[in-house]
Amino acid sequence: MRRENIFKPTIGQESIDQDSNDNGVRIVNFAISKNLVVKNTMFLHRDILKYTWTSPDGKTHNQIDHVLIGRRWQSSVLDVRSFRGAECDTYHYLVIAKVRERLAVGKQAAQRFVGKDLT
Repeated sequence: MRRENIFKPTIGQESIDQDSNDNGVRIVNFAISKNLVVKNTMFLHRDILKYTWTSPDGKTHNQIDHVLIGRRWQSSVLDVRSFRGAECDTYHYLVIAKVRERLAVGKQAAQRFVGKDLT
C-alpha cells in the first residue's frame, strides 16, 4: 500500500510494501469512497506476522488479504495479524482480528430493574 501522508488515516503506516500495485491502489480508493479503514496495516507487528500470502515456491511473501471496517467502529478492532500455522490447504494465511464488542443497555431494560427487589 502507498504510504503517502494523505492515505495514513485510511491505511496506517505499518504495511509491508512502500508502493502499491493496481489492486493496492484500488483497495485504498474503495476504502476512502466507503469511509472505511484498513486495519491490518495499522498495527505494529514483525513482518512475518503481516504476511498473508506466500508464493508456491516459498520465496515471495506479500500482504494481500486485508480487514476493512467503518471509521465509526475502527476503535473496536484491537489487533489484526496472520497465523501461519493454520492448515487451510492454500497459500494464504489465516487472518484474525480481535474485536471488542460494546453493547448498550436500552432505557426500557434499565428501568425494569429500578425499584425491583432482586432478593
